[in-house]
Amino acid sequence: MKKKTEKPRGEGTLTEAGFWGMIRSALRKRSMFWPPVKAVKESNRKPYKGPNKKVKWVYTCEACKGEFQGKEIDVDHIRECGSLTKATAGTFIERMFCEKDGLQILCKQCHKKKTSNKGVD
Repeated sequence: MKKKTEKPRGEGTLTEAGFWGMIRSALRKRSMFWPPVKAVKESNRKPYKGPNKKVKWVYTCEACKGEFQGKEIDVDHIRECGSLTKATAGTFIERMFCEKDGLQILCKQCHKKKTSNKGVD
């Protein structure tokens, strides 16, 4: 018989992990509008000179040095934000909402490689 998982949060609808996952997701979504994220994108962009008239800017990936359109890049935290729990909330939030010098532009492929090889600093 499967042991029933305790759900102490959200009127008995969320486990502790589910609760912190929801908070982490909300913070990540909000961090996309953090002014340093916009600033790092603006400082990295260059005018596009190719044939596609709809594309105005390209961005250089910090890892592979290739040039990519806006939809092909991610703004990456140089220092991993880590996990989010009650004990680590302050550290996670400080790293998530870092200044421009803690962010970099990576193409989607390089970002995927970096996040799949997560290391602890």
